[in-house]
Amino acid sequence: MTDTPWLNENWHTSPWNFAPEVTKDWKFPKQIKIHDVTLRDGEQQAGLAFDYDDKIRIAEGLAEAGVHRIEAGMPVVSKDDARVVSDLAKRNFGPKIYSFARCMVDDVKRAVDAGVGGVIMEVPSSQHLIEKGYRWELERAIDLSIESTKYAHDQGLEVVFFPIDFTRSDLSWVMDLIEKVGNEGHMDGLALVDTMGVTSIHAMPYFVRAVKARFPDTPLEAHFHMDFGLGVANTIMACAEGVEVIQSTVLGLGERAGNVPMEETVMALLTLYGIDCGIKTEKLKSLADMVAEVSGAIVPRNRPIVGDDLFKIESGIIATWLLNCGEEDLTTVVPFRPSMVGQKSPVAVIGKGCGIDNVKHYLDKFQIQYTEEQAMELLMAIKEWGLKAKRLMEDDEFRRFAEDFLEKKSA
Repeated sequence: MTDTPWLNENWHTSPWNFAPEVTKDWKFPKQIKIHDVTLRDGEQQAGLAFDYDDKIRIAEGLAEAGVHRIEAGMPVVSKDDARVVSDLAKRNFGPKIYSFARCMVDDVKRAVDAGVGGVIMEVPSSQHLIEKGYRWELERAIDLSIESTKYAHDQGLEVVFFPIDFTRSDLSWVMDLIEKVGNEGHMDGLALVDTMGVTSIHAMPYFVRAVKARFPDTPLEAHFHMDFGLGVANTIMACAEGVEVIQSTVLGLGERAGNVPMEETVMALLTLYGIDCGIKTEKLKSLADMVAEVSGAIVPRNRPIVGDDLFKIESGIIATWLLNCGEEDLTTVVPFRPSMVGQKSPVAVIGKGCGIDNVKHYLDKFQIQYTEEQAMELLMAIKEWGLKAKRLMEDDEFRRFAEDFLEKKSA
C-alpha cells in the first residue's frame, strides 16, 4: 500500500479511511474472491428470465471481468438450467463453476451429473421458516441436510452450507444445528446469509465474530440482500472481520430489493480500503450494460459506478470545477476516473441547472461569437427551456438554440 492510498492518479477518497485509529482492527483476508450468483439468485428477480444463450453470454462476461466463481444455477429446476450448468462446468475459461442445491440427495445427484466442482447447499436454519415456510418437522430438515451434504462430499464436491434466514435465528440454536449437520454430514465452507437484508452494520461484526469463534477453521462467505440498502456496507464489514468470499450479482439483481451489487462492492473495497479483489474494473460498465440488455432490468441513470448519466455534469459550480481542472486533475471533481470502470470522461452538459461556464464552453465548442452580456442572456433562456423540457439539451439543439437566440438579439 502506498503512503497515500486515498490519493493516486485514479482516485481521490478520504484520508480518514486509512487513519491508524480506523485500520487497527481490520482483519481483511489476503484475498477476497467474488462468487457471482446472477444466473441463479439474480434470475429470481420478479419478471426476469434468462434463456440458455443469455446465461452463457453473462457467464462469458463474468469470466472476462475476472470473477473467481460462478453459481451457474440449479440443474433440478429445468432441462435448460441443467444444460447451462453442465456446459459451463465443461469449460476451462477461468471461474470455478458451482451449482445450487436444496438439502436433498436428488438435487446433489443433478449437480454431480452436471460436472460442477462445488455445490452451495441450502440448509434451513430458522425455526419459524422450517415450521411455517417449509412446514417440516425440525428433525426432517436436519436428517435431509446431513444425508445430502454427506452424499455431496462423497461424490467429491466442495460443500458450502447456505443457511437460509441465518440472521433471524437464535444464534446459539442455529450454530448448534450447523455444527450437528457439519459433523454428521460435511461442510467445507459456510455462507453467512442475510436472506431478508435485515442485519444492521453494527450487528454484523458481532455476527461474524460469533460464527468464527464457533467455526474457526471454516472459510466464511457473505451473502446479503439489499432490502434496507445495507448489503454493500454489511459485506465490507464482514470482510473486515475475515470473510473470504463475497456472493454478489451484476447490478444487484435478485429477489425483492436484490442482492449485493458486485460493481459497488468491488470499487468500494478498492478505493476506500485499498483492497484489490482481482476484478478487471474497466469491464464493469460493459458487463452491466450487457446484463441490463438481456435482462430488461431498468438501471437508474445515476446508479453508482455504472449509471449512464453518472459523469454528466450539469450543476454550474461543479461544471466550473471540471472545466478548470481538466483531465490532469479530474479526481478533484469526481472520486475516481471514469475509465477505471469503463465509463467515458465527465462532460459539462446543458440543462436547467447549468451555469455560465457551461454555456461559454459550448459556445466556444461551436465557435459561436458572443459578448458576456449575450452569454448571460442565453443562459437565462436555456434555464427557461430546461424548466419546460425537463431534460438535457443535445449538442445540435444547443447550437441551433444559441444561433437563433443570438441572431434575434442582434436583429
